[in-house]
Amino acid sequence: MFKGNSFFSSIPTITKNLIIINFLLWLASFVLKSKFNLDLTDYLGLHYITADGFNAAQFITYMFMHDTNSIGHVFFNMFSVFIFGRTLESVWGPKRFLFYYISTGIGAGIIQELVWWLSVAGQEYLPAETIYGTIVNVPVEVYTNMLNTIGASGAVFGILLAFGMLFPNAEMFVMFIPIPIKAKYFVAFYGIIELFFGVAGAAGDNVAHFAHLGGMLFGLLLILYWRKKGIGGGPYF
Repeated sequence: MFKGNSFFSSIPTITKNLIIINFLLWLASFVLKSKFNLDLTDYLGLHYITADGFNAAQFITYMFMHDTNSIGHVFFNMFSVFIFGRTLESVWGPKRFLFYYISTGIGAGIIQELVWWLSVAGQEYLPAETIYGTIVNVPVEVYTNMLNTIGASGAVFGILLAFGMLFPNAEMFVMFIPIPIKAKYFVAFYGIIELFFGVAGAAGDNVAHFAHLGGMLFGLLLILYWRKKGIGGGPYF
């Protein structure tokens, strides 16, 4: 059993439960896929809004799904939730923090849907498959049925944005950079990088960069709204 003053019990309730739920669902996804060839992301990942497998609940469920080919996807997302989320939950309280987390995750999903729509609008065929080195064009309806995004990264980027706004001068150490960086510059740098890679659209890049920016955008709008209302707490206010 964990003692009352243990490290685990010191993590705020929502932050702790988000981490536990994400890891449990990753484990369930891994076991079901490896043992029964059942891929939960087919059901809970976010599909294109006109795809056969889409349902509205996926705007929430997708952020609890992670790549089962590596534990790194869920680990680094949840590590960020642990590092930054517990501070935000302490400032905002559990209800406001959970609302913010879910809202930015949904916002990221909405932006991803918009990016998908812009990529297929007005087209009948898209180069979606490479077979023996040849790009094969497929009908748009086939291509859109293949689209699926998963992960908590949109909500995580929303958390990063919030931390940078509430604690802009907090010093952070980034791997391989031997000097501290203020949180506001760290967040701005991350945003610029995501925008660059999103616009570049490199072949083989399956990271939803614009969804990450969507999480930051919706987080910004929500925090500015709270600021206008005089709620939210933290040095920024």
